[in-house]
Amino acid sequence: MSALPAPPTQTMSSVVCCIDDLERSALARLDKNTNGYYNAGADAEQTLKENVTAYQRYRLRPRALVDISHVDLTQTILGHRVSIPIGVAPSAMQKLAHPDGECANARAAEAMGTIYTLSTISTSSIEEVAAAAPKAVKWFQLYVLKNRDMTQRMVERAERAGFSALVLTVDAQMFGKRLADVRNGFKLPPHLSLANFDEEYKKNVKGSVEQSSGISHFVTSQFDPSLCWTDLAWLRSITKLPVLVKGIMTPEDALLAAEHGAGGVIVSNHGGRQLDGCLAAVDALRPVVAALAGRLPVFMDGGVRRGTDVIKALALGAQMVFVGRPMLWGLAYDGQRGAQLALTLLRDELRLAMGLCGVTKVEDITDNILEKSDRSNL
Repeated sequence: MSALPAPPTQTMSSVVCCIDDLERSALARLDKNTNGYYNAGADAEQTLKENVTAYQRYRLRPRALVDISHVDLTQTILGHRVSIPIGVAPSAMQKLAHPDGECANARAAEAMGTIYTLSTISTSSIEEVAAAAPKAVKWFQLYVLKNRDMTQRMVERAERAGFSALVLTVDAQMFGKRLADVRNGFKLPPHLSLANFDEEYKKNVKGSVEQSSGISHFVTSQFDPSLCWTDLAWLRSITKLPVLVKGIMTPEDALLAAEHGAGGVIVSNHGGRQLDGCLAAVDALRPVVAALAGRLPVFMDGGVRRGTDVIKALALGAQMVFVGRPMLWGLAYDGQRGAQLALTLLRDELRLAMGLCGVTKVEDITDNILEKSDRSNL
């Protein structure tokens, strides 16, 4: 693991010592168009807010006089050893935050020994990210397009580039109404493009993503709303990679994912950007874990802002958590250094939380570290 590069020069009033500090510093650097796109949720943003605040309902049980001279954060995920159980969630169009975009984020994940997930609608290509972080464990997040040939070509490119899993997002066949994007007339700046699409296809969709509220128009025109569980068999037939299903929020869908051959599920409500008023991601986690009863690995993303959030999610049954917005704030703050800082802050806070709970290995984190009242209400 490489040492964390020095952050930008700071005054006492701008010292970044937690993710909240990183958010404040980043938001001051981003323009209105990007700020709205990255940070907004759907409709009244109830779920967006509760994704963050829900962790506060779970209470930890500190333990005393345990030898915590060595706290091991390593974990094996789908056969890959990672240094921390905190990975990078897929986020679209990361060059809006920094010119190095997805490549900087992937290099940060590589330096920290964790998993990087690349979005279908990224501004750096599959091949560029693979070259930028050749030693990183990389997953490719997939939206199934109406153009299945284009979808298959992306899958094949990801395989050739050394990506080790596909992350099929299933909660965005219709796009949530994000008021900030509508009010700001969000559009992709003309100097950027969706890098994973073939050149001819890019020409066809370029107008969609550059017009006012173009991303919503792009999704409506390009994403396949007919996608259903039987299509998982088609996807599995065209790849040797495990297919994780992202966007699972109910036990029923978790069981369907298992029945249709998923390699794992990711509990997620798309960062509160799709169905407002649904459960916070952390509240949906335990019922999904209970329903699957070990049949599939379970991961989650949504609202993680501190190490105590991570340990609570792990205690509720997640094998690993993924973070999205904190990595974008890190990019905006200082490119790869800022992204690496975001992961470092969460890593150090998790190590502290584990030690104070008397747990020295990730695999030993169970719901015994949660107060009984918190466990009985799940």
